[in-house]
Amino acid sequence: MPKLDQLLELLKSEPDDAFLRYGVAMEYQKAKQHDKAIAEFEELSRRNPDYVAGYFMWGRSLEQNGDVAGARTIYKRGIEVARKVGDNHAASEINEALEMLNAGA
Repeated sequence: MPKLDQLLELLKSEPDDAFLRYGVAMEYQKAKQHDKAIAEFEELSRRNPDYVAGYFMWGRSLEQNGDVAGARTIYKRGIEVARKVGDNHAASEINEALEMLNAGA
């Protein structure tokens, strides 16, 4: 995983960089290392709570890891954050994911 290695190296010197942390989480998700992806998304939300894209993908990682209740919680939080920062498009997309999850329950 050379791309992941590069991102992890950059993240060492820029631990608060939301884009880098999101990239690391996405690389873990692509590699189906959901626990690591989830941990990175958690850290992303701790360091950058208004980084809206992280909530959608965090919810997806939780879903793929079998944590439906956790995914619901994160999707709801993501909708709140998206609305707070005025990103209605993201709020709508996250809401669609939540509705699909609820429909499948």
